[in-house]
Amino acid sequence: MSKIKRLADNYEKHIAIPWREVAAAQRVIFCVYYEADELKLRAKIGEFEITTKNHNHGWIHYDLTDSFARWLSSLKYAKSYYQKPNLITSIIQKYGDYIEAEFEKLLFEKNASSDEVVALSGVGSVFGLLKVRDLVDRLAPKVEGRLLVFFPGSYENNNYRLLDGYDGWNYHAFVITCDRKI
Repeated sequence: MSKIKRLADNYEKHIAIPWREVAAAQRVIFCVYYEADELKLRAKIGEFEITTKNHNHGWIHYDLTDSFARWLSSLKYAKSYYQKPNLITSIIQKYGDYIEAEFEKLLFEKNASSDEVVALSGVGSVFGLLKVRDLVDRLAPKVEGRLLVFFPGSYENNNYRLLDGYDGWNYHAFVITCDRKI
């Protein structure tokens, strides 16, 4: 059985458990997978959606992959930033604001409810720009149901490492991996 298939199976076992009312941080689910399996995971996201719907929950998917390009190209002085990328560091926090606004817009358009899973993919694309923990802290309270974060990296001893690129952080979410059975 492939690692992504095991991850999907572990996700199904978790999503089948009846939901209780809990705080925003406790409604976050991290599906952690090896960054080398990014394309395999993306090809199987539809299976996570089917599983979610089979357990009578809604599904909303937000992909961060091209969000930086959309944000940067929307700026008034985009050409200046393309010519002098070092100038971006002074406004990078506004990128987080952009993601948050787009995320809220999606939730509103889809009429998100407390019985839905909001899946966040493409988090590797914010590497070096924003911290995933800060992004999750901003987005989780906006989701009434469950926030599912597809996380390319590793999880060890309650510590997450995005793309295994730098020291990680500790976050109080439910963790699903392909290595551990639920």
